[in-house]
Amino acid sequence: MSSFPSVEDLRLVEAIARHGSVGAAGRELLLSQPAASKRLAALERRVGERLFDRDTTGARPTPAGRALCAEAAHMLDHLGQIFDRTRAAARARTFNVGTFSSLAPLLFPALDELMNDSIVNQVTDHGDRLVEWVGEGSLDAAFVAVANQMRLPGTVSAVPVASDRLAVLTPLAASLRSGRRPFADLDVVTYTYDMSAGTLHQRLSSLGARPRTAATAETAIRMARLLGCPAILPRGLGLAYAEEGDRVSAAPVPGRLTLFMVTRRPAPHEFAAVVNPLPGRLGLQRAPVRRPE
Repeated sequence: MSSFPSVEDLRLVEAIARHGSVGAAGRELLLSQPAASKRLAALERRVGERLFDRDTTGARPTPAGRALCAEAAHMLDHLGQIFDRTRAAARARTFNVGTFSSLAPLLFPALDELMNDSIVNQVTDHGDRLVEWVGEGSLDAAFVAVANQMRLPGTVSAVPVASDRLAVLTPLAASLRSGRRPFADLDVVTYTYDMSAGTLHQRLSSLGARPRTAATAETAIRMARLLGCPAILPRGLGLAYAEEGDRVSAAPVPGRLTLFMVTRRPAPHEFAAVVNPLPGRLGLQRAPVRRPE
């Protein structure tokens, strides 16, 4: 005999607990009272415990019965949703979406909210690789900032989604110089998610800074706190990862970044629908609609 209770067993104990009567439970389940009593007795033998105290006034669950009834109610509720979940899974589309690691904690929760009828498989890597994977079809979409700085595969299109500027995050223990050279003789940790890191370092060096590259926005901020120095990174990420005491201000060096959505042609309508609301979810400004050159 199987060690698992049957669905009929679960329904019986749940109905008895709800009605307070074996006979009433049997009528609900289209069982005679003798048949319901016989099934309950067989279940009690399998469990090895009395489940209900029965007399002429009805049936009251024992401590063992209350535990089994609670489990039965939970399992029956779960079973009752199986077909609905199965149908929903059949209707839902699954998409493979990639982005760079610093944006992932912001982007993927936003996509889950905006694409709640779809399943999003999350991938992180460098932007140029993600674009290549979209081109070959292993990714359905990539959210990157390098689409206007590389040759795109002929099978993809890139739509500007959001724009951002560089900002300075100054931890509580750090300070900038006064005057026109605020970074003179200071370490400055940098992170940018496009291909402008080399140009940024040249500009900072011309201001007397000692630029140090970080792999991610989170790394840049942690380094800045440990070293007691400023960090330059995209403003949206700086605000997202800043803690109490950190100051985020405009950067004295130019730097505009654009986040693109790269998809194969034609773009699935599920992605086209997220372009307008996504910047607000990411704390960024909406980008002007234009194609990368």
